[in-house]
Amino acid sequence: MELFRIIKSDFKANGTNTKGKLITLSFRISSYFYQKKSNKIIYFSGIVFIVLHKVIVQWILGVDLPEKTKIGKSLCIYHGQGLTVNEETIFGDNITLRQNTTIGNKFDGGKSPTFGNNINIGANSVIIGEILIGDNVIIGAGSVVIKDVPSNSVVAGNPAKIIKTTNNL
Repeated sequence: MELFRIIKSDFKANGTNTKGKLITLSFRISSYFYQKKSNKIIYFSGIVFIVLHKVIVQWILGVDLPEKTKIGKSLCIYHGQGLTVNEETIFGDNITLRQNTTIGNKFDGGKSPTFGNNINIGANSVIIGEILIGDNVIIGAGSVVIKDVPSNSVVAGNPAKIIKTTNNL
């Protein structure tokens, strides 16, 4: 099954990081059941996982990663505390998220960022608005990203500026 392949890729991406594995596993299972809303039997059989995800991951661990969020394979979460991701955010494959990071919209009901593949986001970053983050991007710790970031770039600062561009990130 596709779900098991994705969970396996998340586990591999998180290495020995048990907390990251727990968060990604909880997210994947609750997301699976959430996506089955049209099939009431499957959805209601998984409601326990959705509630557990909210209680354990969101309330206890402080990681707001809604089950509606679209995330590709190989999600890696370091530390997680204070991580907030808007449910409208879209992530590609091979995403690394760190603590105290906020990803979402600029105002209530606004659009959220779309991320390509192979993105590494430093701690304490803020990435907001209807922006596109290309493939192979590194976002430095403490950055505030409010504009599109082209592929193969390293950005840092407040507001974030491109500090390096290469084809080999």
